[in-house]
Amino acid sequence: MRLRVGPSTSASVRISKLISLGAALVFTGAAAFADAAPRRIVSMNLCTDQLAMLLSDPDRIVSLSYLATDPRSSAMHREAQVFARNQGQAEEIYLQEPDLVLAGQYTGVATVNMLKRLGKRVEVFLPAYSLEDVRDGILHMGQVLGHQARAEALVAQFDADLAALREDVQNRPLAALYYANGYTTGDKTLAGQILLAAGFDNAITRAGQSRAGNLPLELLVMLQPDAVVTGAKYPGQSRSEAILDHPVIRTLQKGRETGTVADSDWLCGTPYVLRAIADLVALRHRVEESQ
Repeated sequence: MRLRVGPSTSASVRISKLISLGAALVFTGAAAFADAAPRRIVSMNLCTDQLAMLLSDPDRIVSLSYLATDPRSSAMHREAQVFARNQGQAEEIYLQEPDLVLAGQYTGVATVNMLKRLGKRVEVFLPAYSLEDVRDGILHMGQVLGHQARAEALVAQFDADLAALREDVQNRPLAALYYANGYTTGDKTLAGQILLAAGFDNAITRAGQSRAGNLPLELLVMLQPDAVVTGAKYPGQSRSEAILDHPVIRTLQKGRETGTVADSDWLCGTPYVLRAIADLVALRHRVEESQ
């Protein structure tokens, strides 16, 4: 049976409060940083889009990346609707006259280098591979935006809500993360850390893989996971996603719990990873009840 898992009511309330705090922080903040804060901010990365929206004053955001409004990718696609979007081109961004450009480590390297040569301030953010990286990313954004107090408050709420989601699990069920093309992620990835925080052990880690890579169907079957977690399918037909409908996968899923987690919740190191953790905690409870 294929399930779309959802967080418990109490978890939903806690996470909603966290997101509300992020929105409220946009309109408050410490006056001491008002003059130091950049006044024209352009983000050209999906993850910096969301951190900027959580911590910046809205009227200081000139544009976000074109992915900001994609509901499959962005956990804040609704909030992003009010902002202009950019395509990540150097000339386009330069003409927007930013005093701060936000980019990811692997975002438009040529564009970033060009903007730097043109004298623009560009802050590059590293990908999040752990929950500690989520905290660091929030604090880094708070620093570059001149809103450290807002960032510290958001991290404190994140830590409190994460602690509320954690449970002492004596016998951790085994889960496999399985995506298009048989792609999977180990413990040294953000998705892997989310899985661990929810009380699962990662099947691919038992097979000796700690990072991202491909998991052959034969090995997946041999691992015999208690649950299979997949990403949400994209509209239309995709050969890369065909493996998710393979008869072997269907056979493996019989008698097991299967969850689908929204990609937007764990693509980036933002507080929205808590929603993914809550979804997986709910899935683990179903697994435990069925055993």
